[in-house]
Amino acid sequence: MDDRGETGLWLIGARGSVAATAITGLLALRAGLVPPTGSVTSAPSFGQVPLPAWDRIRPGGHDIAHTPLDKRAELLVDGGVLPHRVLTGVRTALAAVDADLRPGYHPATHAGSQLDAAARLSADITEFAERHGLARVVVLDVSSTEPVFPELPEHAELDALEAAMAEPGRIVLPPSSVAAYAALRAGCPYVGFTPSTGIRLPALEELARSLKLPYAGADGKTGETLVRTALAPMFTTRALAVRSWSGTNLLGGGDGMTLADAENVGSKLASKGRGLAELLGGEVTAPLHIDNVPELGEQKTAWDHVLFEGFLGARMTLQFTWSGYDSSLAAPLVLDLARLVSAAHARGHSGALGALGFFFKDPITDGEPEHRLAEQYAALTAWAATL
Repeated sequence: MDDRGETGLWLIGARGSVAATAITGLLALRAGLVPPTGSVTSAPSFGQVPLPAWDRIRPGGHDIAHTPLDKRAELLVDGGVLPHRVLTGVRTALAAVDADLRPGYHPATHAGSQLDAAARLSADITEFAERHGLARVVVLDVSSTEPVFPELPEHAELDALEAAMAEPGRIVLPPSSVAAYAALRAGCPYVGFTPSTGIRLPALEELARSLKLPYAGADGKTGETLVRTALAPMFTTRALAVRSWSGTNLLGGGDGMTLADAENVGSKLASKGRGLAELLGGEVTAPLHIDNVPELGEQKTAWDHVLFEGFLGARMTLQFTWSGYDSSLAAPLVLDLARLVSAAHARGHSGALGALGFFFKDPITDGEPEHRLAEQYAALTAWAATL
């Protein structure tokens, strides 16, 4: 791949709500139907950064689901995420994107080895890039949250991992990590927008470094955690002691069903908890509940109760409620990340892109992660200026 042509955005979970919203939004931006509200890279701070324009990003992807994109978009219209006029304006273009989607990988439906599965996924991405003459492809995982995958000795070293992946029937990686491996083998940068394992294994990070590819993640910061990373520094800078920070999340849709599973919700709870402890400078009582409320549809509501202590031990509270559409909040960030990672790849960046921590609950970085929102934004804009 070279510097000419468009940037490909290959979405893992391409038929899900976040991906469908991102693709529909991208097509609407191209057509001039909507402004780039919610897009960080459309702010004046990024005006001089050489990022691919909206009409220079071509979407494709993998998914184990088969719902056509226009049908998924219709459901999002019914759920209040997409305006009907936008779907009307991009329906034909959605069908063209749908033709670039390929079947994903799931161990329950794959009969061969994981190495074979990864080779197929990688070939799909390479064929997509070659057929459209793309300069590069950014692979971005927006699939459903996976259960926590157990650590295995093979995860520590690439040769051992690939040997284990070659064994028929052996499940040595979760699907998110098979997708990350396939992306790297296709020569593509990778972004994990979910709390699933993805690239966060020593062997896969070793592979990315050896191929001089950039990567970023993990777990997109779109709602409750976004507010926490803005508010928590207020307490620490004012020397107010937070004694507990409790949260309740109510959500419906596909995320609600996925996170209703105790195994799936584990990685999400861990991702949220790590950031809060680091923001407050130590462990704090922080019970968090995530409940599936199907009647909410695509909407998500979070309620937080903060108990803090002030001068002379006075106990006080802060409470806030955040209600919104997660897909609408996530989609512009997905497009932002595609633009930024594409630019970083074009300029020879490799390894963990820690400056993109602004977008994530659990940032991947070579050093200690920064979680304070203002400091993250300053680091992001300073890094982007170097592009």
